[in-house]
Amino acid sequence: MSLFGSLFSKKKKESDYPKLKDFSSVVTDIHSHLIPGIDDGVKTMEESIDMIRKFSELGFKKIVTTPHVMSDFYKNTSENILEGVEQVRIALKQAGIHMQLDAAAEYYLDEGFISKLSKERMLTIGENYLLFEISYINPPDNIYTVIFDIIVKGYTPLLAHPERYDYWYEKFDEYVRLKEAGALFQININSLTGYYGIAAKRTAERLIDEKMVDFIGSDLHGNRHMQGLHHVLNEKYFHKLMAQGIKNPLL
Repeated sequence: MSLFGSLFSKKKKESDYPKLKDFSSVVTDIHSHLIPGIDDGVKTMEESIDMIRKFSELGFKKIVTTPHVMSDFYKNTSENILEGVEQVRIALKQAGIHMQLDAAAEYYLDEGFISKLSKERMLTIGENYLLFEISYINPPDNIYTVIFDIIVKGYTPLLAHPERYDYWYEKFDEYVRLKEAGALFQININSLTGYYGIAAKRTAERLIDEKMVDFIGSDLHGNRHMQGLHHVLNEKYFHKLMAQGIKNPLL
């Protein structure tokens, strides 16, 4: 066989990836908005319980829900987030739903975040993954300084949905720089179906091709996102990512 033929034969085809009937191999969803009424996620306890029941039916065993923390809009604190998740746990028990439920936060990179980082113990996924998001309009000038500060404080910076920041679509080297600076990446599951647009889908796929994805998360705010999860199971790039391996099952 020629060298060209040998290399070509080693390229994986769609059929080479195992088909998955549910999300049981993911185990843990690390990004959602399931505490009722504290951000733009679910509004009622009934909605929260319904979404968690559906997560269970899809094969998830654990959820780390992550309310927004934003200085100018969703002024959540560690205290009200932990109180809120405990109320959801109580409701789950009453409903007879067996799901391990923890809470962290999705911190927005603003002045309030910088202040919290310097003064408070932050809510993290697992022992030290600190989930943060940035502006959809402009990349923050201080992102590399903040990543460094997160690491110095003993956390591991985890950037939420990097595939959704369109100012980097034509600057893929920026993703490489972020990884080199120490940031991990969490892509949204529904990005793989084109839910957020074709450009976000293509960027998520390239991040997978380059083996730069560390976690996936639903970023579920309500039933519209839940409906999309079913379609992901048919996506080649979801199968490819699971074959590569992610950190979700380790939590």
